[in-house]
Amino acid sequence: MRKILVIGCPGAGKSVFARRLRDALGLPLYHLDLFWHRADRTTVSEEEFDKKLGAVLQEERWIIDGNYARTLERRLAACDTVFLLDYPLGVCLAGAAARVGTPREDLPWVETEFDAEFRQWIEEFPQKQLPPIYAALRRCGSGKTVVVFKSRADADKFLAALS
Repeated sequence: MRKILVIGCPGAGKSVFARRLRDALGLPLYHLDLFWHRADRTTVSEEEFDKKLGAVLQEERWIIDGNYARTLERRLAACDTVFLLDYPLGVCLAGAAARVGTPREDLPWVETEFDAEFRQWIEEFPQKQLPPIYAALRRCGSGKTVVVFKSRADADKFLAALS
């Protein structure tokens, strides 16, 4: 495991899992939300995002946390390991709600509310986002390790075994 993707529904705990993985493996960690979002809640251009991502993909070792479907195929081609956190919708909604008001290293501002648009994105994730993710994982070919966790307990057991 030298080039790792951590993907899954918002609120699943991708960033927490990625940080724990970083701590266990000593790999550099990159949060795609920090590539995309500015502190003033605007976003960078796709070109700027792609340039930052391209620089990371050229590195020898990394963990990349985030979905960003537009670049998933590119990241899958470069990685050797993928962790998909495919948790029940209720877990993800509760996770997203619980982090409101908490400073995070993976976002350049503190969320002040669990807004309706973001909640809807999470509610639609299993139907709209997961099928293309699973299809991309099937296409990424052999030589990749793909690990799908269906619960936080399973992810915790995996991380405990690394330590």
